[in-house]
Amino acid sequence: MIMDIVTGLTKIFVAFIGFGVVAGIVFGGNAFLVGDVLENLLGVVSMLGDAGIVGLLVAAILIGLLK
Repeated sequence: MIMDIVTGLTKIFVAFIGFGVVAGIVFGGNAFLVGDVLENLLGVVSMLGDAGIVGLLVAAILIGLLK
């Protein structure tokens, strides 16, 4: 039961991130409820890239969790 709740919340958050990226591209960074999703996402990707092998491992774990 708890895993179903966590899975549902994860799907909602991933969908919101996708919506934020698309809305940020279409309407710009100041769109309502979007904020700086693109900047934050690019910051996370940059941070993982700067971390080297640890960043690669974290990215692999995140991809595995989201599948």
